Amino acid sequence: MAPAIGSRRLTVLREFRPHGLAVEEADGEGAPGARSPQDYDYFLFDPALAASPVPDPGDGASVSGADGDHELFVRGNQIIWSSGSRVHKRYVSPNTVIMASWCRMDTISDALLCVLQVDTLSLYNVTGEVVSIPLPYAVSSIWPLPFGLLLQKSTDGGRMVSSSSSLLNARDLNRPNKEYGLTYNVSCQANTMETDSKANGAIISSHLILKHPLEEPQATYFEEKEKLTMMKDFDEKTIWTSDTIPLMASYHKGKFQHSVWQIDGANYQEAMNENTMLPVSCDISSHKCTFRKIWQGKCPQSAASKVFLATDFDGLPIICFLLHEQKILLAVRIQVDDTTEEAFGDIKSHMSWNIPAFAAVPVVVTRPRVRVGVLPFTDILVLSSDNDLLLYSGKQCLCRYTLPTELGKGFFSNCGLNSVISDTYSDLKITSIADAVEGCINVTCNNGLMLRCSLRKNPSSSLVSDCINAMAEGLQSCFYSHFVSLFWGDSDATYLYSNSHVDSEWEYFSYEIKRICTEYGQTLPTKSPILPSKAWDFLVNSKYHAQYCKRAPTSYNSLLPVSYDTHKTIFNPQDEHSTDVSYYIRFMRETLETLHALYENLKLNILRKEDLGCLASLLCTIASSLGEHTYVDYYCRDFPLNLIEFPSLASTSLRTPPSLFRWFEYCLHYGCDSAKLEDIPTLMRKQKVSALSWGRKVASFYSLLLGAERKGKKLSSGLYCEVASGSARNIEELTVLAMVAEKFGRQQLDLLPVGVSLVLRHALDKCRDSPPDDWPATAYVLVGREDLAMAKMGSARKDNGLWNNDNLTLMSVPYMLHLQPVTITTTASDIPISEVLNSEDSDSVYKPIEDGMEHIFTSTTQLRFGHDLRLNEVRRLLCSARPVAIQTPTNPSVSDQDLQQQQLWNFAQRTTALPFGRGAFTLATTYTLLTEVLVFPKLVLAGRLPAQQNATVNLDLSSRSVSEFKSWAEFHNGVAAGLRLAPFPEKMLRTWIQYNRPSEPNFTHAGLLLAFGLHEHLRVLTMTDAYRYLSQEHDITTLGLLLGLAASHRGTMDPAISKMLYFHVPSRHPSSTPELELPTLLQSAAVMGIGLLYESSAHALTMKILLGEIGRRSGGDNVLEREGYAVAAGSALGFVALGHGSDAFGFMDTFLDRLFEYIGSKEVYHEKHLNATTADDQSGNTGQMMDGAQINVDVTAPGAIIALALIFLKTESEEIAARLGIPNTFFDLQYVRPDFVMLRIIARNLILWSRIQPTKGWIDSQIPETVKTGVSNMSEGTIDSDEFDAEALFQAYVNIVTGACIALGLKYAGSRNGDAQELLYAYTIHFLNEIKHIPVRTASILPKGLLQYVDRGTLELCLHLIVLSLSLVMAGSGNLQIFRLLRYLRGRMSAEGQVNYGLQMAVSLAIGFLFLGGGTHTFSTQNSGIAALLISLYPRLPAGPNDNRCHLQAFRHLYVIATEPRWVQTVDVDTELPVYCPLEVTVAETEYYDETNYCELKSIRVCGPRYWPQVIKLTPEDKPWWRSGDKTDPFNGGVLYIKRKVGSCSYSDDPIGCQSLISRAMHEVCDMPSARCSNKPNSINHSANRIDQLVSTYSANPSLIAFAKLCSKSWKNRCNFREFCSPVLYECMSKDRPSLLQVYISFYTIIESMWEHLKIGHFPFYDSLFLPNLKVALAYNEAIVDGRITDGGIIQSTFLESLMKRVGDIFAELPNLKDNLHRYLTTGRWPDAQNDVVILSWYLQWYNIPPPHVVASAVEKVRPRVPAGVSILPLLRLLLPTTHLVGLMEIEKLQTTMKA
Repeated sequence: MAPAIGSRRLTVLREFRPHGLAVEEADGEGAPGARSPQDYDYFLFDPALAASPVPDPGDGASVSGADGDHELFVRGNQIIWSSGSRVHKRYVSPNTVIMASWCRMDTISDALLCVLQVDTLSLYNVTGEVVSIPLPYAVSSIWPLPFGLLLQKSTDGGRMVSSSSSLLNARDLNRPNKEYGLTYNVSCQANTMETDSKANGAIISSHLILKHPLEEPQATYFEEKEKLTMMKDFDEKTIWTSDTIPLMASYHKGKFQHSVWQIDGANYQEAMNENTMLPVSCDISSHKCTFRKIWQGKCPQSAASKVFLATDFDGLPIICFLLHEQKILLAVRIQVDDTTEEAFGDIKSHMSWNIPAFAAVPVVVTRPRVRVGVLPFTDILVLSSDNDLLLYSGKQCLCRYTLPTELGKGFFSNCGLNSVISDTYSDLKITSIADAVEGCINVTCNNGLMLRCSLRKNPSSSLVSDCINAMAEGLQSCFYSHFVSLFWGDSDATYLYSNSHVDSEWEYFSYEIKRICTEYGQTLPTKSPILPSKAWDFLVNSKYHAQYCKRAPTSYNSLLPVSYDTHKTIFNPQDEHSTDVSYYIRFMRETLETLHALYENLKLNILRKEDLGCLASLLCTIASSLGEHTYVDYYCRDFPLNLIEFPSLASTSLRTPPSLFRWFEYCLHYGCDSAKLEDIPTLMRKQKVSALSWGRKVASFYSLLLGAERKGKKLSSGLYCEVASGSARNIEELTVLAMVAEKFGRQQLDLLPVGVSLVLRHALDKCRDSPPDDWPATAYVLVGREDLAMAKMGSARKDNGLWNNDNLTLMSVPYMLHLQPVTITTTASDIPISEVLNSEDSDSVYKPIEDGMEHIFTSTTQLRFGHDLRLNEVRRLLCSARPVAIQTPTNPSVSDQDLQQQQLWNFAQRTTALPFGRGAFTLATTYTLLTEVLVFPKLVLAGRLPAQQNATVNLDLSSRSVSEFKSWAEFHNGVAAGLRLAPFPEKMLRTWIQYNRPSEPNFTHAGLLLAFGLHEHLRVLTMTDAYRYLSQEHDITTLGLLLGLAASHRGTMDPAISKMLYFHVPSRHPSSTPELELPTLLQSAAVMGIGLLYESSAHALTMKILLGEIGRRSGGDNVLEREGYAVAAGSALGFVALGHGSDAFGFMDTFLDRLFEYIGSKEVYHEKHLNATTADDQSGNTGQMMDGAQINVDVTAPGAIIALALIFLKTESEEIAARLGIPNTFFDLQYVRPDFVMLRIIARNLILWSRIQPTKGWIDSQIPETVKTGVSNMSEGTIDSDEFDAEALFQAYVNIVTGACIALGLKYAGSRNGDAQELLYAYTIHFLNEIKHIPVRTASILPKGLLQYVDRGTLELCLHLIVLSLSLVMAGSGNLQIFRLLRYLRGRMSAEGQVNYGLQMAVSLAIGFLFLGGGTHTFSTQNSGIAALLISLYPRLPAGPNDNRCHLQAFRHLYVIATEPRWVQTVDVDTELPVYCPLEVTVAETEYYDETNYCELKSIRVCGPRYWPQVIKLTPEDKPWWRSGDKTDPFNGGVLYIKRKVGSCSYSDDPIGCQSLISRAMHEVCDMPSARCSNKPNSINHSANRIDQLVSTYSANPSLIAFAKLCSKSWKNRCNFREFCSPVLYECMSKDRPSLLQVYISFYTIIESMWEHLKIGHFPFYDSLFLPNLKVALAYNEAIVDGRITDGGIIQSTFLESLMKRVGDIFAELPNLKDNLHRYLTTGRWPDAQNDVVILSWYLQWYNIPPPHVVASAVEKVRPRVPAGVSILPLLRLLLPTTHLVGLMEIEKLQTTMKA
């Protein structure tokens, strides 16, 4: 055997030593003698194994080339991961490491390092996160599978391990998923029976499978006679698994047999066992893991020492068992049936054989970049018992590898070896091989030296690789195996291989092929002397070959359950053929066809021209040796200089070589169905041929575009093509989907010859305007609609946080890098001082401070409000973190200090009210880092004196009897700080909330809890967390927590939270419970929380309880806050039965009567209930608010009215509205409190919702006639006021008007309705006019002299309530008119010295509402929203910061429930900056108004000429708007990506569109006559700069900008070329086709250089490949003209026609061309001069003149049929249809001259 194969040298890279040892020594741990030398372990692996995410197997090149092998070094409990000499990561585990392995799990993109210890399995993420799984049983080994980890239990695996560490680690299993960054939902509510059976199964089973880090390992089953049985055989030891194919190999020591198993997942329903009836669960564990035996083979005493996966020479996987004792490598060939796409199909064993081997490893050598499915093409390196290193492909031995004869002295300097050893290096023998990664192995020599060696030299030639791949797929297997043995086994040619450059490999490859041609070529006129084929002769005559062919089945084979006869080989030619010439002729013919197919494939890649020339030369040799003259002529025309090597040949062969360019041209001329299929190489039409996939893809796209029919994946043109999912309305759209499925993106398009790419660019261009809605994101990127791709990926981006999806990167243009967005100043320090300050504090020294609003200045708000300073003004008005300026009068009458304190006290009332507005203004406008503490802006109550150099004066609270003045202000400040955090895409982390908890409870954190609750963040808190807060016994923290938890769990009726809330309602405690002292504030919050928790549930018992609470008697000290408690109970009752109307009460018909009793209504229908007292009333003591059984209506009425309003909200119930009527006699009016009149008006109108109209007539209709006439008569002085109580009349009047305005504000909240705005603004101005005369242009709508009858306080209250209603309507609009009014109201109070806290709170809230969420939010008019707004705007304002008597101040923040992020921001997808863009919004009309009621949006369309059109159609949903993070959100969280057309300016740069007249500007630059070529340097520079500026103004495309710079600066001397470039730039920009720049420039430069160099006789290129390319472009142009391709061309047809004429003119001017042509056609000889050869080849290509023998045969057929003197052109045209008319005329001329 030894002499029959060639020998190659190993490349020694270095002496090998585990890098972990070096690391230990560097750490000082590895001192000699400190550790035993062998107590460590290591393994080397390919970096792709741990790459994250999984590298795409299709991308060919391996990762390891760049990064080298990685090493995992294990000693004790330490693991060191290193690459080269760099340490990546270190892992330290709690216990000693038994085994470590990399593994991937289905649901996790990252690779996991699985580390097995005695009682724990630790899984490390590459980022360092760890999950520890306690193992209650002994596990001996772990094995990676494609979808999880296999655990092999010890033989005593039934034994339960109990140890302290496993108990400790058991806690980790309960940690939520998010903490590990693992996105996978584990089913929490597992069925108990299922859990028990799983646990029992895991204990009994011998093999377990772990599919997810947060699951329990599951039992495994094996399939036997179509039944599933649990795997309980502990003797079946796993010895190998594959992490790419679901295969396992095991050894049974009792049966002495090896088995190979396929691993499947089956549903529980299929896997019902007689012992367990397991319900189907929804999580991944509902799939059982099943083993199916596919092969078994008997074996002597011990298991295989090594098992690995390799590939046979035809690509099928083989499993190799190294049987150490027998020194044999047993190989089992398996077949994978991958017809099913979703998983590995059926796997079965095929045949087996064995090879003598002492050691063996899998290596990647013969076909380095090839993958067969998911497997790389892997060879086997075998160490024989004779210490020979042999390379096998399948069972075919290719060559021997030896160590180099000398390594040089320097190599051993580190080893301490002397120079004698290095000189006698050839004496070393290889004793073992190990640690193979790709093409590198570790070799151990007999002297103990370990070397890292490489089997192949880099760089390797991609052309050789492509040729071998094509031959592997195209040749018959016997031919291919013969070729491989020649290629690898020849020792003679290795001298060519000794150099390390790329060409050497190609030279060696072509040398082998040419040698066969030389030996066996039949038709060469002069043969070279025949060289003996030494390698082949050796191989055929070797003993090994004789044994191989005659070998009887061996003892090992006979035991294999395989039905194949192993001695019938298909790998080598039969003996009788081996020296037969015809065998080689057949081999060469197939090689010619195969390599010609590769040649056609490479012609379609412009980067492979050099390879193409080499291949053409080789193909010429093969074709000429076979006598295929047509083929030789074909290659000579492409590369004319090849023909110099060959004499002319006379040939009878008429086979025409396939030509893709000819096929493309024909398809464009006549359609795909008419084109000849023979022009497509046969190999390209085969399915799954990867070597020619490039050409197959392009040809299949052409087929689809030009009319081929599709049946499944096969087209009528004989090609296969994948098509992505999505709708296609025409062939262009179908082609785009095919390009997506075949991963053919813009980068690939740029690699095609420009003429060929033109047709595909046409298809992309036609789909660009309005592609279908259901395309994948990659398709949108391909057609240049990144805006639609971003919208499509909206939800995916929320999931991954990634935009750089691999597929999208693949589809996009390589040079289209995203530009960096410009950042807009967002910090206070960046904003000019003059913008922030004005008169109030203009002379202060402005220092940047954290006022809680510094983040509000973003590019979005600047775009919306950036043209004025309104946002700066809002920030100034709401800032509470700076001392207020105090103006002291020049001559103070009182002492200065008292005056300052009085002013400070007034300002403090205002400052403490500011957080209300700030919370609304900054609502959900920023995100926080979860590693940072939340910062609270300060509340500064001090003042400063500008007159005294800004000296600070502190407020002295000791003189005032106000306890805890700042407490509630701090609470509201905390709420404002919490509200500014936008709801997180994921839940806010529980740990972060706890991280922000202060050591001592405070008011600020209490407010923060409420804010988090309103944003629904508190769902993450557990009951133990809540208990920790409650145990602090801090009332306000408890209040914030109760309300926050209830708001977070709105409408869920969560029982745990319900108990917590009821615990804080003392009246619900059993009578035996000791009485708890709970403040009424806390009780109010608990009651309101119950309402929120049971929202809209109409829960009968809860309603009954809350009804009782409205009228509950007060006890003890809580008298003052009783009304607030009743309001809270009424509001809660309204929430529970929200909008249910009469249905809410069911059988309890007395409910309504009780509510009307509380109001004080006289009409009671159920008398029996009147004086009854509920059981709840018995528990309280009789208080000051009750008089016997009489109900104190003053306390109960507001709560009951609100309850009725909310229960009957929008029900249009006439009956209830009538019972809530206003007294219509003067006498009755005196007995109803005016503020209750206002509440009744609001309630009535909320019930009769649809009747609210934004007109003055509607407001007047709310006023009873008696009141209306009484007021008008009084104001005109016609009636004397002594007749009745005038004050009561006027009080009722203003309250009725205010109530109607509030109802109007609620109805039109967030709508920006123009009529409502005007009406409410008019009422505001007229109320203001009554208080302080201001000029009003319109006639007054209020009676005169209100101030005479109504006190100032009531008028102020009404004014501010109307202003609040106005801000509701205009919420989020930032309306300037209203903002100026609010600023005036805020300043007026302080100017007059009468500052009321409640009114300041109203102004602050109104400013916040007007700029809600920085202008991005507004209010919803859903039922819950209206209820929340009504409670927030409850028309009793507090008297001071601590006043909670009538209404708990915390409820003022409930407006957050009503807010919606109802905004759409258009963002330019290229720059990622917000831009202006016209949008057309279609809404559903309503009966009352057709304004934008956004609840019923139909569609949004991007319109205008500057941006690509886009339509978002909205499906009507129940919910009014999309919350941040919703999967169905069509706006991607408020962002609508749009794409600007090249050639247009953005609207901010060019508002009116005057600059977008690009043509005028461009021609101004382009049409300057010859000025640029003149000697005026200034004019040149000026025009050059103009081009540069114009392009950068109109386009964000980096390639266009770079080209314009090149055009303007670098090409100053190339006048003609620059004159050509300018209009081309204009063409590409104005039509937004920047990719066509490449097409125009390519064609222009080719033709120009062709002409330039013809003049001087020197050529830049010696091929004619550019001409077929240009002809395809011309055919495209003709197809457009003839209508075969619709919708007009994308390139100017005049340009292409001018190119055609230019080429024709060039040929017409060449003198010798005709003579050379005539000589070529008559004799077949090419000219002698090199230049003439090139020109002739161009001419033949351009006019498509056939080879001489074809022309001759055509002429012979024609000549007898045409009489003398008659033209033979018509008949020639019929016989040679593809030849151009000019060519036919030349042939005719030739005939006439010959006759003459």
